[in-house]
Amino acid sequence: MVQPYADKHIKLFTLTGNPEIAQKISEAAGIPLGKVSSRQFSDGEIQINIEESVRGVDVYIIQSTSYPVNNHLLELLIMVDACMRASANSVTVVMPYFGYARQDRTASPREPITAKLVANMLVKAGVTRVVSLDLHAVQVQGFFDIPVDNLVTIPLFAEYYLNKGFTGEDVVIVSPKNSGIKRARSLAEYLDAPLAIIDYAQDDSERTEGYIIGEVAGKKAILIDDMLNTGRTFSEAAKIVEKNGATDIYAVASHGLFAGNATELLDAAPIKEILVTDSVASKNALPKNIAFITASELIADAIIRIHERRPVSPLFNVTLNKKN
Repeated sequence: MVQPYADKHIKLFTLTGNPEIAQKISEAAGIPLGKVSSRQFSDGEIQINIEESVRGVDVYIIQSTSYPVNNHLLELLIMVDACMRASANSVTVVMPYFGYARQDRTASPREPITAKLVANMLVKAGVTRVVSLDLHAVQVQGFFDIPVDNLVTIPLFAEYYLNKGFTGEDVVIVSPKNSGIKRARSLAEYLDAPLAIIDYAQDDSERTEGYIIGEVAGKKAILIDDMLNTGRTFSEAAKIVEKNGATDIYAVASHGLFAGNATELLDAAPIKEILVTDSVASKNALPKNIAFITASELIADAIIRIHERRPVSPLFNVTLNKKN
């Protein structure tokens, strides 16, 4: 059992985005969750009431801005404002899932860069630091004029698969799209496994039949992505990998959103197990072969290190004891 954290100049609060992971973070850090109430008026307005003093303390607010994204984001901004007006010494926002991170550039004319807008709003509200988990685009860190610690989940996934004996040439790590090669390579290095990539032929502007760069025949294939949203990417990739001779197919993602008919697609796909972190508290039905791994201890460690003015960088470079 974790001993209570001795320093009383720190307080954790959770809002409604993901109270489940907040409770786990609280237990891992040995810091009880502070008392705060959040409610909506009949017209949708959000009211926040901090039910204990935060004067002079370092406040950490845990909030995943997942569905409904706008409600959770505005609730977070209002909470930050409440803390600043109550004379908190600092306000660190802990975002296990950062909504709007996908809108990090203008993909076509007259599009906003909404990730930058959200960063501006958080800084303007009074946030002094952000702790995130596997940002969709790491360049979002540069949108902030305050420190941002983007924690990575690859070591957590690597430890999970090493404990299952998934290592070496019998395993192949598959990036289901070109943009995820760096992530897939990182996991492959931890598992001493080869890498494969799924690419798609282009017919005008539409994606057509996919093909594999690399060898998957006779191997356990692990598909990896940062975000599982509609399930289409994993579903299509699993079919391609199966067609090319993989013996067993697994999928892993940092954030499980399961939007729309994702569960239906994934249940129909040839995937033996889908592994995600608990960064998002999905309100939708989950696939029958779902497995969870918690990021709470990683986040709790980061919070304590930040508060004690110790480096957070050791959390980015984790050496695992590899099992045969």
